[in-house]
Amino acid sequence: MSSLRKSVLNKPRGFGLMRNPVDFTPLNPSEYFDSEEDIVTNNGSFHIYKKGNTGPILFCLHGGGYSGLTWSLFAVEICKNIECQVIAIDLRGHGLSSSTDDSNLALSTLTKDVEDVIGKIREDNDVPIILIGHSMGGAVAVDAAHFIDSIAGLCVIDVVEGTALEALSSMQNILRGRPSSFKSLENAIQWCFKSGQTRNIEAARVSMPGQVVKVDKVDPVINDMSNNLAIQEEVDECDEIKEENFAKPPLPKKLASIPGVSSISSTPSSIYTWRIDLKKTESFWTGWFQGLSQKFLELQLPKILLLANVNGLDTALTVGQMQGKFQFKVLSKSGHAIHEDQPHQVAEIISIYLVKHKLANPKDDFEVPLPKLFA
Repeated sequence: MSSLRKSVLNKPRGFGLMRNPVDFTPLNPSEYFDSEEDIVTNNGSFHIYKKGNTGPILFCLHGGGYSGLTWSLFAVEICKNIECQVIAIDLRGHGLSSSTDDSNLALSTLTKDVEDVIGKIREDNDVPIILIGHSMGGAVAVDAAHFIDSIAGLCVIDVVEGTALEALSSMQNILRGRPSSFKSLENAIQWCFKSGQTRNIEAARVSMPGQVVKVDKVDPVINDMSNNLAIQEEVDECDEIKEENFAKPPLPKKLASIPGVSSISSTPSSIYTWRIDLKKTESFWTGWFQGLSQKFLELQLPKILLLANVNGLDTALTVGQMQGKFQFKVLSKSGHAIHEDQPHQVAEIISIYLVKHKLANPKDDFEVPLPKLFA
């Protein structure tokens, strides 16, 4: 798999420094997952990506605006360590899923969707489920764990009630600061990496295409284009972009089925915009996170919390962590999408957590340094 490599070439004095161009072309999800399918429930059709066929199911829930592809690198890494099955879902209103009401992102609705999809999966696969959720998906995972009997473990990534609620007041400004559209998938991926949404270029190349859709420029869904002109021009000016260096890998069948995503090069009459307009989901934000800490602490099952900031714990979780009610790990070199920025480290921590609690078996070449990580 590709990864970002920057090198300085030795040149005679006067030639200056040259950097290798960064490749921003999309990566095919089939390089990371074994298969994908749609699970049909009474409330819609939910797209899932799958890797592995033995061991417990790690059911992964993405954050707001992301898709199941955010777990691509993590899925590869954790399947190297333990016997497990990774299933990453596109939640309602995201990715390739479609529902009876994509605009309804209430916590209870998202939880019911997860409950229904897991129920369908367990009709043919009666194994323990470990819920893994990032941000909004972490809140859904905690809520769903109260309703699904087969949940054997829980991992929450970079979401805490206190800090999440405090951040809501500035969220609209953050969202308004994002480009509303991109002229190509390459531009979208470049923005994703340059803005720091993910600090891992490989993760950006496989995850970002699941967050945008191709539309006609005159489509009424596109607005505020002039407000983002300067932002787009800044993206275009990146001296590392060289179109002639872009390889054009084929898109997977399902990804190509997104309206307009039949080619990764845009035409003059089309652009890419966000799959979901998060600005319009504000009415649900408080409901996602309110009461999250207490619900997390109440669960009587193995729990682990991964944060990007050592100061991220609120009062309730600080007390709970001191009482040993859950395991806690900080990955300080990450941004918000910890599992994208450091997939190897996240996979190792969760693998050890599952082996320690006898929820999964390690593969022969995976060493479990229990005293080091869980002292």
